[in-house]
Amino acid sequence: MQPATVAMVYGKLSDPELAQRIASGDKDAFELLMRRHNQILYRTARSILKDDAEAEDAAQEAWLLAYRAIGNFRGDAKLSTWLVRIVVNEAISRRRKRSRGAEVIQLNGETQEDREAVEENVNQTLPEQPEHAARRAQTRRLLEAKIDELPDAFRTVFVLRALEELSVEESAVALGIPEATVRSRFFRKDGKFVVETDGPDGKLGAFEAM
Repeated sequence: MQPATVAMVYGKLSDPELAQRIASGDKDAFELLMRRHNQILYRTARSILKDDAEAEDAAQEAWLLAYRAIGNFRGDAKLSTWLVRIVVNEAISRRRKRSRGAEVIQLNGETQEDREAVEENVNQTLPEQPEHAARRAQTRRLLEAKIDELPDAFRTVFVLRALEELSVEESAVALGIPEATVRSRFFRKDGKFVVETDGPDGKLGAFEAM
């Protein structure tokens, strides 16, 4: 099914409804779910890994894990939060393996068909004018460079709260940290997103609201 057709047919379905369809083997529903949430998975992975290519790999692996496990989703949290938690775990695992100089081992039991389905959906994008794509890419690089300056403990909180606009509760669930920790690492002040860091001068790091 063409992307525009998928969006038209499935666009009004909620995430839990899509999850049910995916669990029953509907790959078109999975394609739409990826279109809805691929950005947040990529941004989250990049905030942890600080590398574009590795973040893309982590997001793709997270989608594969989600595809295989979505039948176990029970709706205790939002599906988007569940997906972010998966990519956080995957990205952290990759960072630990990278720091040890170890190779990333392929998941046991995954089928080539599953991997090809994820790769096909990740690579399908709607056409975009070259000049628009160039501007978007430049803006993304500038933003990512600024975010990369934040300490490890604060980057992902900033991405989830400021860029993806998750609530404190959703961010805490996705990251597996207390809500109070999310609040202490990120707040608003005078129309700016403020990230409180533990610098030697005790100053606050501030980002203009976007």
